[in-house]
Amino acid sequence: MTSGTRHTRASSSPTATADRPAAAKARFWDKIARKYAADPVTDMAGYETTLARARALIAPTHRVLEIGCGTGTTALRLGPCYGHLVATDVSAEMIAIAREKLAAAPQPNLEFQVVDADALAFGQASHDVVLAFNVLHLVSDLDAALTSVENTLAPGGLFISKTPCIADMNPLLGKVLLPVMRLVGKAPPVLCFRAPDLQAALTRHGLEIVAVEYHGTKGKDLRPFIVARKRGS
Repeated sequence: MTSGTRHTRASSSPTATADRPAAAKARFWDKIARKYAADPVTDMAGYETTLARARALIAPTHRVLEIGCGTGTTALRLGPCYGHLVATDVSAEMIAIAREKLAAAPQPNLEFQVVDADALAFGQASHDVVLAFNVLHLVSDLDAALTSVENTLAPGGLFISKTPCIADMNPLLGKVLLPVMRLVGKAPPVLCFRAPDLQAALTRHGLEIVAVEYHGTKGKDLRPFIVARKRGS
């Protein structure tokens, strides 16, 4: 157990303050990781379309990074297509489950790492493709996350994302329901933005939008699949 004095000293340091959002996110997802892993994909047809589009956009030689990989389902499906895929998540428990899956069906070109999407710990221009499926609304700071993505991408590299745009849904969801769920510990912090806001943010961070698609097959789809390219040769 940490002493009160030690806790106070750690909390007052700049590093500890900077790490608080990541630690809070990790605690929430660690707690629900096993339940999350057991939940089925709600729109399998739409999910398969997304996987097929990702495969078509990425060459076998590309260095691929996935942020917010959860328990690794998508990485394990896409891994055999690429020379090397690093899949990351802020939750150590999510990554532990992903590694269990990988151990059961090894892929030498795939690895899982605990990394916060808001501050990617990779070198400048270290990847040709960054994948972000169902995670951009869950980062602490969209601009910080996109800055990390832009820094990580090589010039001409692709950022492929699919994101729930909460502000395009029922207004009560973002203004009432989610705050109440957060209050009782049933939901993480969520960013509420519209699809045009997301596209504007991508453009603001030096990413040229190549395609915007909707893959959902059940009702109105408010999760745009966006392909954006980092400017440069």
